[in-house]
Amino acid sequence: MAALQKTTAARSRREATVNIRIATETRDLIDSAASALGQTRSQFLVESARRQAIDVLLDQRFFVMDSDQYEAFLAILDSAPPPNEKLENLMKKKASWEA
Repeated sequence: MAALQKTTAARSRREATVNIRIATETRDLIDSAASALGQTRSQFLVESARRQAIDVLLDQRFFVMDSDQYEAFLAILDSAPPPNEKLENLMKKKASWEA
């Protein structure tokens, strides 16, 4: 009974399928790399794509700066932008959830 529950749990975690077409040489390269890590092709592809996806998203949300850069950044955030027509028009618009 426990083995059946374990199998069902594993299936529920993997509920999406991704099919791709790649050059044979690329597939062979991936297979060699996966084998070197003791992984299946699927394990290797999923983990590689997952790491890349995390990196891409972090690059858009996370950045590092020294203390001087951080102070300058805070100063910019604390200072109001100069008035301009585009900003004034934006501030006059109702938010989509208010319409």
